[in-house]
Amino acid sequence: MRAFSILFLTLILAALYTVAADQPQPPNAGTLAPTFTLPNQEGTQVSLDQFKGKWVVLYFYPKDFSSGCTVEAHNFQRDIDKYTEKNAVILGVSVDEVESHKSFCTKEGLNFKLLADSRHAVMQKYGSIMEYNGMTLAARNTFLIDPTGVIRKMYLKVNPQGHSEQVLADLQQLQSAK
Repeated sequence: MRAFSILFLTLILAALYTVAADQPQPPNAGTLAPTFTLPNQEGTQVSLDQFKGKWVVLYFYPKDFSSGCTVEAHNFQRDIDKYTEKNAVILGVSVDEVESHKSFCTKEGLNFKLLADSRHAVMQKYGSIMEYNGMTLAARNTFLIDPTGVIRKMYLKVNPQGHSEQVLADLQQLQSAK
């Protein structure tokens, strides 16, 4: 019976490992950020390459108009002038369509770019994809990308409260180290 229990446990662990291995992994800090082109809330194509020479806060969030996502977006908007002073731009990415992003920006007074990744391609590249109640959504992860296109800091499973302040503090520290 004990041998059977050990064999059963081993099979369960192997199955869990296989499922975890199938999940896309985020790129590591110190590596070149995966490139992308996605439409923003105005329908204009936005590429990571457009921001060479600037710091990029690339944040993935599950859904427009949801409570946590709204808090996170409001905090980035509140701090937008601080990011601008630090030569940084904010790009939000979710599965929502262009029209949803446009409505979200209008209703919530957001003045930064929200990108529509309805095909999940960029979420896959950044290992920021999850399943929730049968839906595929962006996992709440953020990548701080330097002006040369290298990922300098990753934030996984972000808590929207206080996240913008943490990113700003890390950005300050990274810029001071140069």
